[in-house]
Amino acid sequence: MVDDKTCINESILNDDIKEWQKKNRTDHMAYLPGMEALESEVQAQVIRFMESYDYTAYTSKDVSRALAHESRTPEDFAALLSPAALPYLEEMAQCARAETRRNFGNGVQMFTPVYIANYCENFCIYCGFNCHNKIKRAMLNEEEIEKEMRAVAGTGLQEVLILTGESRSRSDVEYIGRACEIAGTYFKVVGLEVYPMNSDEYAYLHRCGADYVTVFQETYNSDKYESLHLAGHKRIFPYRLNAQERALKGGMRGVGFAALLGLDDFRRDAFATGMHAYLLQRKYPHAEIAFSCPRLRPIIHNEKINPMDVHEPQLLQVVAAYRLFLPFAGITVSTRECARVRDNLVNIAATKISAGVSTAIGEHVDDIEEKGDGQFEISDGRSVREVYEDLLGLGLQPVMSDHIYV
Repeated sequence: MVDDKTCINESILNDDIKEWQKKNRTDHMAYLPGMEALESEVQAQVIRFMESYDYTAYTSKDVSRALAHESRTPEDFAALLSPAALPYLEEMAQCARAETRRNFGNGVQMFTPVYIANYCENFCIYCGFNCHNKIKRAMLNEEEIEKEMRAVAGTGLQEVLILTGESRSRSDVEYIGRACEIAGTYFKVVGLEVYPMNSDEYAYLHRCGADYVTVFQETYNSDKYESLHLAGHKRIFPYRLNAQERALKGGMRGVGFAALLGLDDFRRDAFATGMHAYLLQRKYPHAEIAFSCPRLRPIIHNEKINPMDVHEPQLLQVVAAYRLFLPFAGITVSTRECARVRDNLVNIAATKISAGVSTAIGEHVDDIEEKGDGQFEISDGRSVREVYEDLLGLGLQPVMSDHIYV
């Protein structure tokens, strides 16, 4: 079902689940009832770019040419992601750092994610929240959400990212909207990383105070996507791919893009991610565009999950290529990476870093008793104060918020 590029323990697919999945399999390319289908050309363009991308065709001359350009074309971006660019990694990093300082100065935005629920209706075999994984489930009520937000705000942070598992029945749109309203009383910027929605639902959440939406496509290879997402709404490939455009139609100020590096061919996934952002930036010039660059991490009951071909040089290559291709895009570096790697990336190209992170439910407050298990293991457990001081030590300026509301 999956190849050896990822180390995913398929023993979780017991005979009962396999039989159920055979009987209940849905077409991963067909929209389900209630899903909004956009009349948009972006998906077809992204897939066409990805399928035509032959990274073995690029040479050192192509890479040198891309680095010499003041602004980079999609062809330059393709060259910078190719294996031919690896010997130029130091030069790429220097160019990316110069581009970052030119457009962002030495500021690095700080935030933290707050998981308010981990119920999920999807069966994604690499995710700790998947509906067949036997973990402790929890969902915060309004009082507990407020306690979490108050505790996080007490660290000095002014931006929060709200996350849930992908369950419309347990974490409905109104529940998420109320969480946004509560967060808005404590934070200047509120982001969302929840299940994909229709544009009218995004409009409702924007009215509740949400500023931006991040959606991980996971992989842009629809065949691999089908083999990894066995059930649930997340199985529907095009609905997820078009989520950012629906969010922009719903009035969101910004949207974030990501592939989970290591699920499939990371170079093609990174190329598709960049082209997806590029095309939407051209179509919606007002939108704030951002990237996340997560790699696979171990999950509960499957500690062997790890990307087999995305090592630190390759991760740096992807991050630097994003910066050189879309110089004004934000780039977030995840706590999936260790402190050393994260500090290196914010010193080169990343513009946003999380701190004081837990992927579990209710972990920011001691008196919330019904805590839920986390989505994946983190590698950087530094507090907000520790990240703040380490950024200063790198000669960078921690930024709690760069938005002023009048």
